[in-house]
Amino acid sequence: MRGFLLILIGTIFISCNSNAQQKNDSNKKQSNNKSMKKTEAEWKEILTPEEYYILRQKGTDRPGNGGFTKHFEKGTYVCAACGTQLFESGSKYESHCGWPSFDDAIDGTVEFTRDISLGMIRTEITCKACDGHLGHIFDDGPKETTGKRYCVNTTSIKFIPQSEE
Repeated sequence: MRGFLLILIGTIFISCNSNAQQKNDSNKKQSNNKSMKKTEAEWKEILTPEEYYILRQKGTDRPGNGGFTKHFEKGTYVCAACGTQLFESGSKYESHCGWPSFDDAIDGTVEFTRDISLGMIRTEITCKACDGHLGHIFDDGPKETTGKRYCVNTTSIKFIPQSEE
């Protein structure tokens, strides 16, 4: 119960009006957006229980400084379910919200859906290739760049260092 309350309080704290739109930037890489449709049974076989909860059941990681929150190596963040490239490390910044934050996504890789759960209006972000839940986008990002904050669950992404790309 305490964990749920912490998540709820954290979510409410970071939430604000968000009718976000994806920024178009022709210089960004695009992933191969072949649809990756699987049954829920197939997803359960290939994902860990935590990944399944976050990516398929629209769960939320607990806020904190673990995972990729304070990670700033050069490379690319990919979908933990299907490997689609989602975010470049240059778009990552420290938002102090408890989750990894990016000010932009790689063009064509993220879907935006209105989310009215938890009694508020937010915009959910999902992987365009596999429909995996990534997190939410808010309009309180760095004003000197896009003004957007892609608030992403650490469990929903994996990091590929620049040296391995």
